Amino acid sequence: MVQGITPSDLKTSQDAGEDVALIDVREPWEHQYARIPDSELRPLSEIDAWASSLDPGKPYVLYCHSGVRSFHACLLLERMGFQAVKNLSGGIDAWSVEVDPQVPRY
Repeated sequence: MVQGITPSDLKTSQDAGEDVALIDVREPWEHQYARIPDSELRPLSEIDAWASSLDPGKPYVLYCHSGVRSFHACLLLERMGFQAVKNLSGGIDAWSVEVDPQVPRY
């Protein structure tokens, strides 16, 4: 079952220095337009190519625009044996509203 994390809780984790890798599963043009700092672009459309390069035991937070694509990516990773993936609830749009209004909304 995919766990979610709110933008506020993610920000709290980041501020506390917790080791959580942030993965943006959107397309390159979206990542160029708006992104959460220190996130890595790994498009959902290429998940079969990049999933094997990740550590299945490491914690990851995945995000997209609204949380739908990242939820799907989390499901796929869980089926591949990943144990600590979370979906950013509301995606980057919620991040912009709740945490960082400097991140453009689209």
